Amino acid sequence: MNTAPVLDPAHTALLVMDYQPAILAFVPEGEDRNALLGRVEGAIADVRAHGGTIAYVRVGFTDADWAAIPASNKSFAPLAQHRVMHHEDPAAAIHERLAPQDGDIVVRKIRYGGMSTTELDQQLRERGITTLVVSGISTSGAVLSTVIDAADRDYQLYVLSDGVADPDTEVHNVLLHRVLPSRAHIIDTTELHTLLRAD
Repeated sequence: MNTAPVLDPAHTALLVMDYQPAILAFVPEGEDRNALLGRVEGAIADVRAHGGTIAYVRVGFTDADWAAIPASNKSFAPLAQHRVMHHEDPAAAIHERLAPQDGDIVVRKIRYGGMSTTELDQQLRERGITTLVVSGISTSGAVLSTVIDAADRDYQLYVLSDGVADPDTEVHNVLLHRVLPSRAHIIDTTELHTLLRAD
């Protein structure tokens, strides 16, 4: 029995992070990408139907962003070197099945976390958002970084266990079962539906 508190849609945002073709390509073969997209698509529809906010975060670099990445940045220097994920590249667009609608929040980031290089926190606070439901790729990148940051900013957090994925299944499982539960309620899309309806 999940003891996660009921969600108040008026103060809740679903974060959809890095659901971009270039990043989806790293989802392990064993994980059905279409099923993953379908679950997140359903979660978006659910949160919309209850009046919640959808916030999209995507990775995308300008020439100036690449130029500003120091060689010491182990994760991002190779992206700059090979000029990967230009913000106008179709591979860096939000997947068409999850396309944003008018009124959604959409931010572009240049590091792992959804908040550190964006105005996401400010935009959420302007809308009175205090609770985040987190989905994204990958569990060890965008999800981990954003959950730790958002927890430090005192958001109430939920991680959508069937809306996150990672190239490394073992790391994904350790994070989902051992690390993230200290900061977030771990729920799946079925539980999300129930927690929204219970309000």
